[in-house]
This record gives sequence, structure tokens and C-alpha cells, in this order.
Amino acid sequence: MEANLSALERAFRLARSGQVTDVKGIKVQLKREGYDLGQITGSVLVRQLQRVIRAAQSKPSASVKE
Repeated sequence: MEANLSALERAFRLARSGQVTDVKGIKVQLKREGYDLGQITGSVLVRQLQRVIRAAQSKPSASVKE
């Protein structure tokens, strides 16, 4: 768990990271890191996180070289 970082902030960081493929993956990782999942509820939040995940997945990877 990162100091001074709420579960909600960490959820958005995970979504932007490209390391997760869905909101369930975010929740699994948050729980693994010791966060309380109480803030990660509601259809609006889930849709926001899904959009961020999709945007992160559509970005070209910096590690791919042509």
C-alpha cells in the first residue's frame, strides 16, 4: 500500500498502467495490496475505470520496437 494514496487513487493508477484488463483485476490487486475496497463501488465509477483501462490498452507500448 502506498502511503497517502486512497484506494480510489490507486484504482485509477492501476487502470492507467495497462497492467489490468478489467475492474475485477483492479479489485484483486487492491485487495492484494491491502486496500479497503469500500470506495470502489457504483456503476459510474466502474464505467470510468473501464474507459481508462481501454484507453491504456489502446496506447502503443513503449517497449515495442519496429
